[in-house]
Amino acid sequence: MNSELADLPFDALIRKVRACTLCAGALDHEPRPVIQLSESSRILVVGQAPGRRVHETGLPFNDPSGDRLRQWMGITRDTFYDEQKLAILPMGFCYPGTGKSGDLPPRPECAPAWRMALLDRLKNIELTLVIGQYAHAWHLPEPSGSVTENVKRWREFWPSVVPLPHPSPRNNRWLRTNPWFESDVVPALQQVVRDTLAG
Repeated sequence: MNSELADLPFDALIRKVRACTLCAGALDHEPRPVIQLSESSRILVVGQAPGRRVHETGLPFNDPSGDRLRQWMGITRDTFYDEQKLAILPMGFCYPGTGKSGDLPPRPECAPAWRMALLDRLKNIELTLVIGQYAHAWHLPEPSGSVTENVKRWREFWPSVVPLPHPSPRNNRWLRTNPWFESDVVPALQQVVRDTLAG
């Protein structure tokens, strides 16, 4: 980890991240890092990167994907946005823009610059939810080549890490094709979320 970042007080590190413009030259809009965390957070949600609506509002998962994710977790918006309980650190902190078939991948500058410095401050995390291929690749030991295979292996990482598909409405077909996810994984996820929040 960058020793300069390691020596920063937590609040100063967060201010530095939120002021980051590393990817400015690659975007057609102003960078706006969107993260949520405190040193007390107990659950970590790792997504891909903010979408357009999240970029506009500055609130992570403030979109239909977030609605579905909160449903999977079995928690309210108030609980989800309580940084003392829940940290949200996507693989890319800024909206990457839109490509031909949806949002572009997370910007590659973000994770090497900030990720370890932030994760190192989250000493109280008991449960990490990793959403989508980029989060799987970073957080899972020996990830499989596909999101489906990683999610099918969820019991291997249980109960501290749970691999999830992306909750986007674009994944409705995946959910129909893989009904075991909502019948098996979601109830177990809701229970471990309740247990973690209850301490």
